[in-house]
Amino acid sequence: MKQVFLMLSFFFAMNTFAQVPNKLSPSDKVYGLSKFWEEVNYNFVYLDKVDRTMWDNKYKELISSVQNTANDYEYYRELQKFCALLKDGHTNISFPNNIEQMNTMFGDYRFMIKNIEGKAIIVRTNLSKKEEIPTGSEIIEVNGKPTPQYIAENVAPYISSSTDYVLQDWSITNLLRGLDGETFIIKIKKPNKKIIELTLTHKKTEEEEVFPPYEPDRQLLDFKWINKETAYVSLNGFSNKKIDSLFVTKLPELYKAKSLIVDLRFNTGGSTKIGREILKYLTNDTILYGSKTKSRLHIPAFKAWGKYANVKDTINNAWKKKAYLSYHDQYYHDFEYSPDTIHLKAQRVVVPTVLLIGHNTASAAEDFLIFTDNQKHMIKMGEKSNGSTGEPYVFELPGGGSAKVCTKKDTYPDGREFVGFGIKPDIEIIPNLKDYLNKRDATLEEAVKYLKTKMK
Repeated sequence: MKQVFLMLSFFFAMNTFAQVPNKLSPSDKVYGLSKFWEEVNYNFVYLDKVDRTMWDNKYKELISSVQNTANDYEYYRELQKFCALLKDGHTNISFPNNIEQMNTMFGDYRFMIKNIEGKAIIVRTNLSKKEEIPTGSEIIEVNGKPTPQYIAENVAPYISSSTDYVLQDWSITNLLRGLDGETFIIKIKKPNKKIIELTLTHKKTEEEEVFPPYEPDRQLLDFKWINKETAYVSLNGFSNKKIDSLFVTKLPELYKAKSLIVDLRFNTGGSTKIGREILKYLTNDTILYGSKTKSRLHIPAFKAWGKYANVKDTINNAWKKKAYLSYHDQYYHDFEYSPDTIHLKAQRVVVPTVLLIGHNTASAAEDFLIFTDNQKHMIKMGEKSNGSTGEPYVFELPGGGSAKVCTKKDTYPDGREFVGFGIKPDIEIIPNLKDYLNKRDATLEEAVKYLKTKMK
């Protein structure tokens, strides 16, 4: 049976490979691999956290293997797997536009998967399949392997993430990602414990209706009153400066609030300055303390001199210390740190405030949280933040793909690290499957309860 399964897998793979571009020459593939390896070695700010022997040995191994990849898709998959070794959410490989992957569509079937309590839960299907595959069903096996094993071997190794919990989220969401024509054999356990097996092949699903229906699209800024005393504002991104002016239009309403909920759970980042412009209305402080940053500094002559320096030479010798650190790729430029002074004559909104955070609270949204670290009227509630920020250097790769390498390290002003760890909530709330099926926002409910106690 196992031999038959492997033969079928090979058949499906060969049919899939026939549909994708195969334009890159062996020399193109080696050049792209070498370009990425070089830029990481020169620019990656967290190179000190990488096992250099492992990294270089993997590069040497790939010089041969990438030349023999079956097509451009397989080549870029190898680059993604190589990149994932760096374990950084701001360092990644993007496929060329002419390589399209599918994730949720399988012809007659369509469903979306979410990480709930560490399980691959189907949270939405096409309408016609809602009885056959009820919401809350769990994918327990993929291609003959238990789902956790399949993820560990076939999904997670290709995903770049700074934190293990975000890696798990993305692995489950992308559990069945593949090319048009690629086939998966899966086992599903329904809420009634009945197990079914499906053979699914990626193909565009013509049926447009889904169950449950999609939630309305989130606006850049969402505002509502939870009750007569508590206002809710969701800041859903800091990539568009328009959110600052939208926030200002809500100030007349916010001035009436006796407590406030600021939702950052859907904010994946953008510009730190945009978020800071909003925060200045939510504090009485005249100074905001943001993140401290550094980047690698490379002076070739110091690296050359550093080859002949050892640790004892660096004692009370700044010149030799610089040389030694340069040789070991650990010499950094610390950007001048200066807090942000607030010049604001407008009325502030300083009331008991809950900041809702989660795994998608990332990058500039995490910088926003750094600014709020010493605000005594604010607490964070929900799940850990994404744990990834920085400044990516973007460059092109052969065949139309691209790569990003993180060049800037951000920490709390006192040096505490949050990249790779996430920012912890003061009160942790982890939604469960029952909450999801009942459309209960447990985190928001707990925030409302907490604020009621603060206003007594």
